[in-house]
Amino acid sequence: MIEVKNVSKKYGKFYAVRDISFTIKEGEIVGFLGRNGAGKSTTMNMITGFIEPSEGTIIVNGYDVDRKPKKVKEQIGYMPEGTPLYYDLTVKEFVSYMAELKLIPRKERKAAVAKAIEETGLEKVQNKLTKNLSRGYKQRVSMAGAIVGDPKILILDEPTVGLDPKQVIEIRELIKSFRKNHTVILSSHILSEVSQICEKVIIIDKGEVVAVDTPNNLEKEAVGDKEILRLTVEDENDKFETIKESISNIKEIKFVRTNDDKSKEYVIETNSDEDIRKVMFSKCAELGVVILEMKKDTASLEDAFIKIVEDRPEYSEKEIEKQEYEKELEGLRQELTEKKEEKEFRKQAKKEEKARKKAQKEERKASKEASKEENKEGGDK
Repeated sequence: MIEVKNVSKKYGKFYAVRDISFTIKEGEIVGFLGRNGAGKSTTMNMITGFIEPSEGTIIVNGYDVDRKPKKVKEQIGYMPEGTPLYYDLTVKEFVSYMAELKLIPRKERKAAVAKAIEETGLEKVQNKLTKNLSRGYKQRVSMAGAIVGDPKILILDEPTVGLDPKQVIEIRELIKSFRKNHTVILSSHILSEVSQICEKVIIIDKGEVVAVDTPNNLEKEAVGDKEILRLTVEDENDKFETIKESISNIKEIKFVRTNDDKSKEYVIETNSDEDIRKVMFSKCAELGVVILEMKKDTASLEDAFIKIVEDRPEYSEKEIEKQEYEKELEGLRQELTEKKEEKEFRKQAKKEEKARKKAQKEERKASKEASKEENKEGGDK
């Protein structure tokens, strides 16, 4: 559905996006994540055809963005951040205006507008001015403008920002419903939302794609092959920390604090993902330690995101220029290797052709000699 191949966007010597590649399949809901200035908006603007890449290729539903920009725009519905609406228009008028901008034929426009209004749950407010709507309804109106005409791809920029919890749940369910007929790219800073909505996550940092995976896999990688337990215990005889000697899988026990009721809190890190809770209950009973609370500490998409981006180095202009020089040098080496291989291939092909012609010549010669022999034998008889 969407292929981004070795795409870069350069402003002078500054790279907003550098050599990024990823694919998005039809029907996927994909989260596009990154810090401010990471290159998210630049990438989305290149996918929509709003700005051109300095290098690389972007294919949207079979169309090259550079060669067929109009065809690409027909495939995409875009919901910008901040719900920019025309406040002197009613909901219906705004969605109709968006349909007109998308060049939906007049005879199909009324039905397309009605469908978009119905899908976004705006029937009750369709005749109200957009300026009189709540923030949640304004988000829906902006979304209706994006989906009118049934574009195959939806790009939603911060669709839940500024909404109350009830509105967030409603918009989340609405986005999930788009999976049936649309491919969705969702850009958001609210990573818990991305984790619940998206099947795949693309993380971009400092203009480079640094991770492409499912939220679940990224969360698992953030924890690694270990389990973390948080416990609150009553331990009058201070025996809890000796439990490490009894359970081999415990890597470390960290004391957190003593509470007002004299209970103590600990964090336990294990060497594997094996569940040790049953063994923990048994050993604590033997030591006279009462477990008041015990729970697994699971990683979130936020943990994964921080782990991936926080330690990435900052590159100076000289370092970036050096990397680009080495990249160009590697490209030249690859080109020379390919030319050398092509030369060897042609040389081998000529050699094989020469051998084939020689074999054919010898075969014809042998055939003539055999024919002469047959004629000679026939004359002798």
